[in-house]
Amino acid sequence: MNDYHINVFYSDDDGGYIADIPDLEVCSAFGETPEQAVAEVLRAKEAWLAVAAEAGRDIPQPRYRPAIYVR
Repeated sequence: MNDYHINVFYSDDDGGYIADIPDLEVCSAFGETPEQAVAEVLRAKEAWLAVAAEAGRDIPQPRYRPAIYVR
C-alpha cells in the first residue's frame, strides 16, 4: 500500500521544522525537530482523514512525488 508523501523543512520564520502532506489540503504540523514535526503531521493526517470521511468528502489517493534534480 502506498502512503502519503511528507515534506519536512526548516522554517526560519517559525524557528523550527514544518512537515506537510501535499496530497491533503492544508495538512501540516510544526516541531522543534524533524522527528517531532513528522510525528505531529502523522497525528494531523489521521484527524484530517477522519474528518473528511465523516463529512463524506473524497479521500485523495497518494499521488504527490517530489521532483529530484541532479546537477
